[in-house]
Amino acid sequence: MTQAKHLEPEVLRQTVVVFSQNYLPICRINIKRAIALLIAGRAEPLSYMGDRGWQVIAPRLVLFVPEHIRLTIGKTERLWRVPPVNRKEVLRRDNHTCQYCGSVKHLTLDHVLPRSKGGSHTWENVVTACERCNQSKGDRTPHEAGMTLRTKPKAPVHPTVAFAEQFWREQKGSHS
Repeated sequence: MTQAKHLEPEVLRQTVVVFSQNYLPICRINIKRAIALLIAGRAEPLSYMGDRGWQVIAPRLVLFVPEHIRLTIGKTERLWRVPPVNRKEVLRRDNHTCQYCGSVKHLTLDHVLPRSKGGSHTWENVVTACERCNQSKGDRTPHEAGMTLRTKPKAPVHPTVAFAEQFWREQKGSHS
């Protein structure tokens, strides 16, 4: 006897953007969580964003779930600290990619300005590099070695800020 697969309606695979009380886009959640927030009165629809959304029909109610909701509850922001400069965090920031050639194999950390020349172990001076590029660069700056960085190294930003920046970039691109 074969077991029937439970098919989830397409609408339940949708996501909703959540804004804070002061209209900062903070995250994207699944529609089930959005429904729970709306029914509990912990969020409200954002109608100024347009009338796009989904109609959810349940046995006892019909609910319109918009693409964007705003939290109505006052919650203090959780304290977030810049993570320490270590292998795991630098690899995450650099998307597990060599910042010189783009390789994703045999990765190491490289000090852009070598420590022997006064370089510090900071977010702005440490990048992901493959073994080949790291050896090729040696104890020199990228300029001295004739190499260029793909991105300028910087400390990670708060996840909410990163989401907000991405959200507004996407909105700008969809309205061009």
